[in-house]
Parts: sequence; structure tokens; C-alpha cells
Amino acid sequence: MTNFRPVDPASLGIEPGHVEIDTSIAHPARIYDYALGGKDNYPADRDAAERILELIPTGRAEVRGNRQFLNRAVRYAASRGIDQFLDIGTGIPTMGPTHEAAAAHQPEARVVYVDNDPIVLVHARALLVDNDRTAVMQADFRDPRAILAKARQHLDFTEPIGLMFVGLLYFVPDDDGPAELVETYKDAMPGGSMMLLSHVRDTPEMLSARRIYQETTAPLTPRSDREIREFFAGWDLVEPGVTDLHDWRPEGDEVEAPHIAGGVAVKPES
Repeated sequence: MTNFRPVDPASLGIEPGHVEIDTSIAHPARIYDYALGGKDNYPADRDAAERILELIPTGRAEVRGNRQFLNRAVRYAASRGIDQFLDIGTGIPTMGPTHEAAAAHQPEARVVYVDNDPIVLVHARALLVDNDRTAVMQADFRDPRAILAKARQHLDFTEPIGLMFVGLLYFVPDDDGPAELVETYKDAMPGGSMMLLSHVRDTPEMLSARRIYQETTAPLTPRSDREIREFFAGWDLVEPGVTDLHDWRPEGDEVEAPHIAGGVAVKPES
């Protein structure tokens, strides 16, 4: 593998210090940041978030619940020996990011963060500049060839990897073939890898929120529990399977998130 670098804008085709950010259209990563109480958001993001919260009053708590699930799932994977993670659709790394959660069991864990929002790169450049075990990539989930090629520069694909789609796939419409794309990533993972995934359900409230997300950079596509389980096809689900986030291996301080389901699965050894 090449030397592990924290942030390398040149390799991403981005000139250092010059990243174009369109603040006039709300972006899910920045809406999420606002709901978590972060500061990396703009008026369009805050307006969209407040309108969503009117429809889903529990939304702010559920965003925290999603982050809690990420932390528990990452710690679980790390406790089972996973010491490298490919976090796709990471959003702004705040409130217990993946590398911090993994460090509880794997202090030397390596993490590649991937997101299509330039502000994630800008934020991570400042946050992770002194962390030589993390890398940040501006790329789109829909381009697995590019993501996997760059990830191979930083992660060892002969050893198990934690493949993460936490809070991402419901921003990928059916027309883009999310199931097929997920299979491409899964096929690239070695045996013993784990997939960590959360996804909003097709509850009446989430279906109502779709009209607001239509105005953002990523329309919302809630899915049924059956459709969410299908993303794990061929891998062995870890107990308790796909369930409410707050019921996935709870530790006692979970925020209820009934509109979101999640789970973790292991790729069988060939």
C-alpha cells in the first residue's frame, strides 16, 4: 500500500484552499449537521431541516440515534477485529466519527471517509490534518470503481474491512440501482468483512418528508423493512438482525429512532 495520507486534495483533482460549495441548495450532510447541533450548515440547510422537523418532531433525536447506532456498530466491528473502515456517505465527521469509535478497540484503525459534498472535505481537512490513519475522498457512491480504486491506496483489501452505508442509501433513488451498486461494493470486500447499514423506513412521516427533500441535492427514498434487509443478501446478519436502531445491541442510553432501521452483517469466508 502507499503511504496513508490524511487529506490529499491534489489526488482528488481539487486545488488546495479552493473548493466550490453551493450554499443556496440544502444538502443532506449539512441538514444532518444542523440537526446534530453542528455549525457547518447554511440558511438553506437550516430552513429545510426546520420544515422536516415540523413533520417529524422526533427527527432531531432520531439523527442522534443514528449516530449512536454508528458508534455502537463500529465499536462492535472493531471488537471483532476489524481495524479498517470504508465509510461511504459519511457526512461531516462530527459527534463521535468513525475513527474515534473504532479507536476504542483498535487504536491504530484506518478509516477512509467518502462523501460527495465539498464541505465535508473542507471540514475534514481541518479536523483530521494531524491524523495519519484517516483519509478523506470527495466522490459519489454511484461511482464504485473510482471509490474502490482510491480506497485500495489506503486500505488492505486482503484483510476484513468495515463497509459502511450509515444514513446514505435512502438518498439514492431506485432508478440509480442502489441494490446493484451495494453488491459491487460487497463483491470487492474480502471474507470476514462487515457491512454496517442504516436506512429510513417508509413510514407515513418519512413519505411526507419526501417533498421537502425534493428541493435538496438528494431526494429522499424511504424503503420497507423487506427492502432494507435485501441490501444484506448473501451476508450473515449479526443478532438481532435488521431492527429499530435503538434496539440494535443497546447499551442503555439509546435515543428511540422508530423511523430508521439498521443492522450489521458479516461476509462469509469463501
